[in-house]
Amino acid sequence: MKIDLSGKLAIVSGSTAGIGLGISQSLAESGATVVVIGRDTAKVEQALASIRQKVPGAQLRGLTADLGTAQGAEKLFAAEPKADILVNNLGIFNDVDFFDAPDSEWTRFYEVNVISGVRLARHYVPAMVEQGWGRVIFLSSESGVATPADMINYGVTKSANLAVSHGLAKRLAGTGVTVNAILPGPTFTDGLEEMLKDAAAESGRSMRDEADAFVRKARPTSIIQRVADVEEVAHLVTYIASPLSSATTGAALRVDGGVVDSLTI
Repeated sequence: MKIDLSGKLAIVSGSTAGIGLGISQSLAESGATVVVIGRDTAKVEQALASIRQKVPGAQLRGLTADLGTAQGAEKLFAAEPKADILVNNLGIFNDVDFFDAPDSEWTRFYEVNVISGVRLARHYVPAMVEQGWGRVIFLSSESGVATPADMINYGVTKSANLAVSHGLAKRLAGTGVTVNAILPGPTFTDGLEEMLKDAAAESGRSMRDEADAFVRKARPTSIIQRVADVEEVAHLVTYIASPLSSATTGAALRVDGGVVDSLTI
């Protein structure tokens, strides 16, 4: 099986670090032209350089825009009017307790984690339908199924991602455009390292060992008993973005290491 995305233009939101950067690299490795987007120009340039170093000849474009806002989305639409593949990866998270999270925090999470993807899909999907082919992928989370007690606002937005992707898939029935959600579990990203840096300093463990220990303690149902690597998530996204996944739509695809203890989703 060979995944060939030559001639396809992929837009990946929130793609200067973590899972988004890994997805961008994986899509570039498969021949897609990838648009890397972030709020900081220096980080966009760093991300482009990182991919080019690992994927010589990668077809890349960079854009500085805050896709958590309508203005940022409009800047993207002006620069990149059409796309074949849309990966709605942009997201934020924290561990603020339910009783300490004000309305403004709930609104901020919803705008960035949910509405950003809605805006982008609303713009890019009609042209996909017109050409009879397209891929829309929402990055949800195992937290969208098993809402964590310490990140309820985050979990709610990830549940919303599942609802949007499933409903949009049905709305696009028979068009040749598929819509799916990917549910990563704990993944070894910059964000997770930042969250665990104090614990690692206190325990004296390496950051990776601390992350694996976090999984065993905070997500004891994990079957792999460790964090996933970014590449493990990116590979699934790349398959779903490819022509090979044409019969997969409306799905919630887990790459959570078995954290969600369920026979279904």
